[in-house]
Amino acid sequence: MSAEASNASGRFRWYALYVRSNCERTVQDSLEGKGYHAFSPSYRMRRKRADRTKDVILPLFPGYVFCKFDQSARLPILATPSVVRIVGGSKEPEPVDEKEILSIQTVVQFDRAIKPWPFLREGQQVQILAGALTGTVGRLLKVKNDYRLVLSITLLQRSVAVDVDRDSVIPIL
Repeated sequence: MSAEASNASGRFRWYALYVRSNCERTVQDSLEGKGYHAFSPSYRMRRKRADRTKDVILPLFPGYVFCKFDQSARLPILATPSVVRIVGGSKEPEPVDEKEILSIQTVVQFDRAIKPWPFLREGQQVQILAGALTGTVGRLLKVKNDYRLVLSITLLQRSVAVDVDRDSVIPIL
C-alpha cells in the first residue's frame, strides 16, 4: 500500500516523541530527512545577560517532537538518534489529537506573540471567529487586561498561549 493510500485510510497519525534534551531541532531534521512530517514548534524569547540582551529561539514543548507516521511501522522513528520513546501506553503509542496539532501549527505560522503556558484543565473552550487565526480552538484566559487563547496538547499536558482579541472568539458548547 502506498504512503498516500495509508494516509487516506487514516493509518498515519500524529504522535509525540520524547527526545533528548536540546535535540528537538536535530530530531525534526533527521525525521524530515527520512521523509516524515515532523513538527517541533519554537518561540523567540529575550534573555538578559550581564552585558547585553539576546533573542533566543526555544522549543514550545521542550523534550518533544511531533511526527506523523503509521504506528505499525514505528521502528525507523525509534531508530532515529536522540529519540527516547514514543509517548503513550506501555503497549501502544497514543496519537495526539489532529485538531490540537493543527491549532498549534496555525498559531506558529503567524507572527504572533506565543509562549509556553501551564496546562489548564478547567476554563472556557473557545473558537476564533475572525482574523488570521479563524477556526482555531483553545481556552480563553484573561491576564490583566489582555486575552489569550491557550492551546493544549492533552497527551503531553503542555500548553502554549497566544494573544487574541476577545471580540473575535465565541464559546464552544
